[in-house]
Amino acid sequence: MYKFIKPLLFTLDAEKAHDITIGILGWISRSDFLSQVLGSWFGKRVPDMPTRLMGLDFRHPVGLAAGLDKNARAYEAFSALGFSSIETGTVTPKAQPGNDKPRIFRLLEDQAIVNRLGFNSAGLESYKRNLQRRRTNSIIGGNVGKNANTPLDKAYEDYVTGMRQIYKLVDYITINISSPNTKALRELQNAEYLDDLLLRVKDTQTKLKKVSGKYTPVALKIAPDLQPDELETLCELATSHEFDALIATNTTIDRPTTLTSEQKTEIGGLSGKPLNDKSTDIIRAAAFHLDGKLPIIGVGGITNTRDAWDKLMAGADYLQIYTSFIYQGPELIEAIVKGLQARLEHYQCQSIAEARRKLAKDQ
Repeated sequence: MYKFIKPLLFTLDAEKAHDITIGILGWISRSDFLSQVLGSWFGKRVPDMPTRLMGLDFRHPVGLAAGLDKNARAYEAFSALGFSSIETGTVTPKAQPGNDKPRIFRLLEDQAIVNRLGFNSAGLESYKRNLQRRRTNSIIGGNVGKNANTPLDKAYEDYVTGMRQIYKLVDYITINISSPNTKALRELQNAEYLDDLLLRVKDTQTKLKKVSGKYTPVALKIAPDLQPDELETLCELATSHEFDALIATNTTIDRPTTLTSEQKTEIGGLSGKPLNDKSTDIIRAAAFHLDGKLPIIGVGGITNTRDAWDKLMAGADYLQIYTSFIYQGPELIEAIVKGLQARLEHYQCQSIAEARRKLAKDQ
């Protein structure tokens, strides 16, 4: 079906196509009947491959990364399409328009996208209202960020505000300090700010658990452009502050020499196929530093089963996709999950962790 819809969408400006798609999926999400129809076409074709991390049970190891359903309007439809989790957001406390348009660019020849959206968000109040209509059993994550005009030394206030507002409404929360499109945001990954930020986030989580009686895991999303010493420090702090997971990675500001599209010079974060190897390298290095103390959610450039398998063998415990979903459609979810099952059967393993141990031993 998507092969017929995609050419029409790709005749439009990238952001216009996105807005139309989210509008339609948001409309479907508000209808039980339409969501069930969509599920019968797509979701039911995706096999179960139970995956557990952060104390949560996922139907299979492929979820939707943050950025597509920014305002939590369409997560019911994305669930029906077959994703085992949908990470909504990034949401900021106050509504903000983001950067000037145009700000999304397709690199067709490279199966990539450059965006410089800048946390465009309808704000927490709208976001919360949409989450309160939740019906799906799929895992829902909430990705929170800071407003553009909030200074770095006050950034923790925005993250804490976001956590407090959505804590009961989502299954896990992601702290996004790695988008390249909000000025100076990535500086929060530096030890100067990071230790205090993580301390305040963890303290907030502890207090909210005590008040609500519910434990909502908190993950930290990192950039693929970290230097080795920066990554090591970040992993040490995430572990010492007892975060629940690391999400690796966000988009990159690098531009590989292999890019051929005319749009490659656009400023912003690059996602899609060209990011795959860089993201996998970060996952492998992070897994070494974490040494099994935190699970890793791998995201960045996954376009097929081989990419997914490589990330899992590098140390990821779960996967997210975004750009490849734009290019290939919902059939990709089914293809990756079935492909991973076939790999496990080939290596005669019952789980990804067992396969990773077996292959590491063989090497």
